[in-house]
Amino acid sequence: MTVEEKVKELREKKEKAKLGGGIPRIEKQHKQGKYTARERIEKLLDDGSFVELDAFALHECTDFGMEKKRILGDGVITGYGKIDGRLVYIFSQDFTVFGGSLGWKFAEKVVKIMDLAMRNGAPVIGLNDSGGARIQEGVVSLGGYAEIFFRNVMASGVIPQISAVMGPCAGGAVYSPAMTDFILMVKGTSHMFITGPEVIKTVTKEEVTFEELGGAMTHNTKSGVAHFACEDEMDCIRMTKKLLSYMPQNNLENPPYVDTGDDPNRMDPELVNIVPDDPNKPYDIKDVILRVVDNGEFMEVHPFWAQNIVVGFGRLDGHSIGVVGNQPKHLAGTLDINSSRKGGRFVRFCDAFNIPLLTFVDVPGFLPGTTQEYGGIITNGSKLLYAYCEATVPKITVITRKAYGGAYDVMCSKHIRADINFAWPTSEIAVMGPDGAVNIIFRKEIEKAEDPKKKRQELVSEYRKKFANPYIAAEKGYVDDVIEPQETRPKVINALHTLLNKREPRPSKKHGNIPL
Repeated sequence: MTVEEKVKELREKKEKAKLGGGIPRIEKQHKQGKYTARERIEKLLDDGSFVELDAFALHECTDFGMEKKRILGDGVITGYGKIDGRLVYIFSQDFTVFGGSLGWKFAEKVVKIMDLAMRNGAPVIGLNDSGGARIQEGVVSLGGYAEIFFRNVMASGVIPQISAVMGPCAGGAVYSPAMTDFILMVKGTSHMFITGPEVIKTVTKEEVTFEELGGAMTHNTKSGVAHFACEDEMDCIRMTKKLLSYMPQNNLENPPYVDTGDDPNRMDPELVNIVPDDPNKPYDIKDVILRVVDNGEFMEVHPFWAQNIVVGFGRLDGHSIGVVGNQPKHLAGTLDINSSRKGGRFVRFCDAFNIPLLTFVDVPGFLPGTTQEYGGIITNGSKLLYAYCEATVPKITVITRKAYGGAYDVMCSKHIRADINFAWPTSEIAVMGPDGAVNIIFRKEIEKAEDPKKKRQELVSEYRKKFANPYIAAEKGYVDDVIEPQETRPKVINALHTLLNKREPRPSKKHGNIPL
């Protein structure tokens, strides 16, 4: 063959590889409202930046007639490219080839780009659309999954890992996304579950639909497995890009700085009116967050799950920050099992990737009840405490209203090494709320009073005046400053600037034993 003929053969092979499972299957994918694996990559990465690896890979299975079904690429497209000019590694499962099922060669392709990402310090993005393990390859396919799982763990805390679930993700396949940092799901077309509806019906007699069992909203509202629910695939791609914009390339770098144009000295008089005069009346902590961060831009994580705590990303004077805040609108902002898990995981991500933490506190305590106790609130609540104690990134805390009991300690108090702690004049820092405290301290005095109800009200008022304020804590140095609400943005930005070069050594150890 001449050189021209060989080049022609190469081009033909590449064109064939681009077709995946063929035109009819591509059309079927489009009819389901889904892009193909290649289209997803093209829309996610910067124009012309994608470099494909292993386009000519073929499986080596000879059982069940598989030797007659060999398709270039073997069901997954892998390579690297750029998002907003920054290097990323990517794999995109191709449902048009064997239903996107994973065999050994498929797994080899994925682990190759994961290894490259680790060596070169760049994020890995997985676009998941797969029926699971390739049954024809038996235990070899299970081995392939385990190789991926191991690398997920090795990469954890070293490079960001994002999973966009854009189709089915079933059986053992779900564990890889579960060990990545963030999971995005598409409403109506993506599903995640360990065992499908048919197996559940056979084993437990329960009847459940795919959507009810493992749809995007199920995992965004009930299980907390997924962090984002996207309206369609383009929304998923947009959110993936936005999410990456807050992160560094790896754990040795700082997050990217963005000139947002928002005045760091900007004050907001409206903050004065957000916390109600009535201490039992709810308000939306997001109204505070949006007025403090640059340009009111806040990317909330887990917006539909454990809504009594709010977590997400924003910027302060162009610097990426992680925001955590109790939400008085839901369960009065109490900490429970799910909110502690949600907050703890988010804090640990920010700490792993050098993202400073800004915490807004309005917490009356931990949620009481047998459901919480039997569910392990002691262990789960300590996850958030552990995460804050472990974190060495800059930590700034603003107490807006209630900070009671052990929950005061947990929410990034000075005692667990917050760097700068502010309090609004509306804050109440005490062992417990006035009502509960009076019931315990003055129980006998109230019982003996001529008018117990009136006496109790007097004592509650007296306790609130004496203890439900920030000044005792400020006297002891537990709060660094009591600030006017409208000053919050310039105060936290000024504090952040002083903390950007923070170094906090910790004891040498293999790893801690977080209460899982």
